[in-house]
Amino acid sequence: MSSTVIVQSGLALSRVAAVAIIFALAACTDAKSQVIGQWKVTSDTSALLWEFAEDGTVTSGDMRGRYSFGSQNRLKIQTPFATFVYQVELAGNKMTWKNPNGSKTDLMRVK
Repeated sequence: MSSTVIVQSGLALSRVAAVAIIFALAACTDAKSQVIGQWKVTSDTSALLWEFAEDGTVTSGDMRGRYSFGSQNRLKIQTPFATFVYQVELAGNKMTWKNPNGSKTDLMRVK
């Protein structure tokens, strides 16, 4: 195999990797824009509102923290008390948090 073929193969793989990274970043940005607003847990009528702001802050009652999205639609919420990581599904005004233990929490957009 000539060195030209090896170089061309390497460039092709680099381009594929770059495109994959761009799509992953776009998916994270899209999820962040979809989550902005106020959400309420559907199974608890007295549940506090979760409010996600555009600047990456999240509040629920008196608790304040930061949130970010990672790969595979993972939502990370960091507060002074704990860090939570959920697999997130967003569909219109419904958001589902999936815990690593298999339990789910459904939320509905309030605003």
